[in-house]
Amino acid sequence: MADSVKARVADSLLAATPKVPAYDTIMQSLLDKNTFLTRKGKPVVLDVNPARKADDQDWLVYLVAGVLLLLGIIRSSYLKYFNDMFRAFFNPTLSQRQLKDQLSQSPFPNFLLNFFFVISLGLYLYLLMYRLDYPTDAIAWMLIPGLMLLVGVIYLVKFVVLRFCGWLFGNEELIDAYVFILYLINKVLGILLAPFLVVLAFCSPEIASICLYISIFFIVLLVVYRYVRSYSLVRQYLSFSKLHFFLYLCAFEVVPVLIITKVLLLWLTGNP
Repeated sequence: MADSVKARVADSLLAATPKVPAYDTIMQSLLDKNTFLTRKGKPVVLDVNPARKADDQDWLVYLVAGVLLLLGIIRSSYLKYFNDMFRAFFNPTLSQRQLKDQLSQSPFPNFLLNFFFVISLGLYLYLLMYRLDYPTDAIAWMLIPGLMLLVGVIYLVKFVVLRFCGWLFGNEELIDAYVFILYLINKVLGILLAPFLVVLAFCSPEIASICLYISIFFIVLLVVYRYVRSYSLVRQYLSFSKLHFFLYLCAFEVVPVLIITKVLLLWLTGNP
C-alpha cells in the first residue's frame, strides 16, 4: 500500500515538472562544455559594421542575360556568317575580294548583328556612366533605350550621308567598300563588348575599373584599325593628302562624338 502511494506521488511530481525538450537540453550541454561556443567570462563584442546597401538590380540581370541570349541565338543560327565575318575582319585582302559579296548577300544576319551592335554599345555607355558614378539609377528606364536609340540614329544618319555622297560624287563603289569596313568593325566591336557588359554590371568596383580601361583600349584599337583600313582603301580610288584625311576625321568623326558626350553630361549632371 505504501509503495503504491509513493509511486503515485512520484508520478504526480514528474507530471508537475516542466519538460525540457531534448534539443534544448543537447544545445545547452554543448554551450556549457564547448569553449568555442560558450560566452561565459568573455567580453561582448557588438557588430558595428554598417549594413550593406542592397540595390535593386534584378532588372539589370535580365537585361544583360537577354543581350547575351540574343548573341547566342544569332551565332547559333548563322554560324557560317560569323566565320566569314571574322575571316573578313582578320584578312583585309581576302575580305575585299571574296568574302565581301558573300556577307553582303546575307542581309538578315547582317541586320541582326548591326542591331546587336546598337544594343551592346548603348548598354555599354550606360554601364560606363554607372561605373563613373553619374546619376543614372532614377532614369535608367529612359537612359538605356535613349542611348541605344542615339547610337542607332547616329549610324543610320551616317549611312544615309555616305550613300548620298557616293551618289553625288559618282563614287558608289568606294562608298560601298567603306561602308562595308565601317559596319564590319562595328559588328566585331558589338561582340567584343559582350563579356565586358557582364563585368561592368556585376563585378566589384576594383575589377570593373580594370576591365573598363581594358574595354576602352580595345575600342580605341578597333577605331584606329578601322581608319587604317579605310585610309588604305580610299587611297586606291582617290588621291589626297594625309592632312585632308585627318581633317575629315576631326570634322565627321571626333567632333560629333565630343558634342554628344557634352550634351549627355549636361543632361545628367546639369553642370556646364
